[in-house]
Amino acid sequence: MSTIRLTMAQALVKFLDNQYVSVDGVESKFVKGIFTIFGHGNVLGLGQALEQDPGELIVHQGRNEQGMVHAAIGFAKQKMRRQIYACTSSVGPGAANMITAAATATANRIPVLLLPGDVYATRQPDPVLQQIEQSHDLSISTNDAFRAVSKYWDRVSRPEQLMSAAINAMRVLTDPAETGAVTLALPQDVQGEAYDYPDYFFAKRVHRIDRRPATAAMLADAVALLKGKRKPLLICGGGVKYSGAAEALQRFAERFEIPFAETQAGKSAIVSAHPLNVGGIGETGCLAANLLAREADLVIGVGTRYTDFTTASKWIFQNPEVAFLNLNVSAFDAYKLDAVQVVADARAGLEALGEALGHGGYRAQWGEATAQAKARLKAEVDRVYAVEYSGEGFVPEIDDHLPRSVLEEFIELTGSSLTQSQVLGVLNRTLADDAIIVGASGSLPGDLQRIWRCKGTDTYHMEYGYSCMGYEVNAALGVKMAEPEREVYTLVGDGSYMMLHSELPTSIQERRKINIVLLDNMTFGCINNLQMEHGMDSFGTEFRYRNPETGKLDGGFVPVDFAMSAAAYGCKTYRVKTLDELHAALEDARRQSVSTLIDIKVLPKTMIHKYLSWWRVGGARVSKSERIAAVARMLEDNIAKARQY
Repeated sequence: MSTIRLTMAQALVKFLDNQYVSVDGVESKFVKGIFTIFGHGNVLGLGQALEQDPGELIVHQGRNEQGMVHAAIGFAKQKMRRQIYACTSSVGPGAANMITAAATATANRIPVLLLPGDVYATRQPDPVLQQIEQSHDLSISTNDAFRAVSKYWDRVSRPEQLMSAAINAMRVLTDPAETGAVTLALPQDVQGEAYDYPDYFFAKRVHRIDRRPATAAMLADAVALLKGKRKPLLICGGGVKYSGAAEALQRFAERFEIPFAETQAGKSAIVSAHPLNVGGIGETGCLAANLLAREADLVIGVGTRYTDFTTASKWIFQNPEVAFLNLNVSAFDAYKLDAVQVVADARAGLEALGEALGHGGYRAQWGEATAQAKARLKAEVDRVYAVEYSGEGFVPEIDDHLPRSVLEEFIELTGSSLTQSQVLGVLNRTLADDAIIVGASGSLPGDLQRIWRCKGTDTYHMEYGYSCMGYEVNAALGVKMAEPEREVYTLVGDGSYMMLHSELPTSIQERRKINIVLLDNMTFGCINNLQMEHGMDSFGTEFRYRNPETGKLDGGFVPVDFAMSAAAYGCKTYRVKTLDELHAALEDARRQSVSTLIDIKVLPKTMIHKYLSWWRVGGARVSKSERIAAVARMLEDNIAKARQY
């Protein structure tokens, strides 16, 4: 047997450089490169291996471990899970920083390979710098925390263990039903240990992502269910994009005259203008989709996880005859809501179901309801895009019990009376049809799912499986790396920007221009809405100075010049307080070759309200406030109307 003597780290790099995937006969390199933040736990092992011979792997220098993993997630998501980045950190705080991002990847079913350094396998120098010691179990390190958020976890405690660990890592990363974060913990001493690896371990491996077909029995069950229903509603989930099933879903919908709604992950698989596309559904859904959801007697979920935001906490489907048909490559997801299951690839499954259903001349019976709902949605979107501050007596879209004096205070401090919805209207009308928008948290994902019109396919990149604050700016870099010829705009609130924007300077370093559109209302706005909607007063969510008179955070707003912060990194920046300034900034930003940040001051409470939905959140059942007590009573009423599982 021919062998190659390498360190474990050198062998890992050589192995990763020879992994490929094949989809529909198209072969491509699977691991594009590796994001690194070096420390004593990985620089002399994996770092040395990358310095000596990275092969074709591109090595990027991250700034924050969570941020660089978000960039890797953004890249893999935009690449439809067919190409990934690995990420390496030192042990201790560097590894712990990646845990949040690992959870983000796993919740969204996005493949990312994490390679944290680990404590010494020999234990000879224990406890080393950054080592956690658990007196009841000396085998535990920070990296054990990855177990809960990884789809596959392993610790390579001997150099020869790398072979089975690496192959199993690829098995999970390339499995459409099981993919997510994969963590290989690498003890720093083992990284440098040598072993005579068989040369066949480094042979080119092609992992075929095959299209799982639906069985005849599954299709028969689905057809029998469909034929008894008059008002089916399709839900286009993220699996439609990852399978490349958008055209198949469009043909299926057109053939049988079935309207389709979108999840956050499925939005922009098909353009918004399609006559059967009724838009986002659920708690952050739009008027059209939520109108039809109440009447649907069959919900056909294609590639969706059915999160509580998609189903409005299993409440939105109010037809007493409603049933569920789930087409999903994951049996786990297909079983949800007691559905009839078609466990199959989305594209292959839709094509087979269309063929099976087509023999009987089936057509849905929505009549004019779909067109009417679309017309109401268009009118509502036009209305909110036109909302302007009108001075005294102005009622914001989120009309809760926040004192109107807050708006006056904001205007006096910033000089801006822009509303959030009118800013989004300008962006939607101005950005190029193929421009990609990125988002994740705060009020913006809700606003965008409700009223953003996607004019091009794969232009809407929303992380809403984990809704991780800090994803936005960092993932935008990954999206730009995946789509270097397209403009990428990340839409982010002030709270999320301050939470994490570490890879903004990396975008400058890599010469990958991203555009940050920052909407600043000096508040954790969506959570302020949530607490006030449920009876509380504004508490701990506005960004205010501590008041020496009350001892509380109820002083004046804390202003931040975000343009100045981004300019320090080398970005081209803009300060926006008027529509004219916004148009000028967008026009100039398009001409730039470096990353840009547009700092837009928008009035609190001018985001967009919900449409015909309810979301179950934990509320106080005992309170001194009558408002909170009333919300508790409403909670019980809505739970009674919701499906229990």
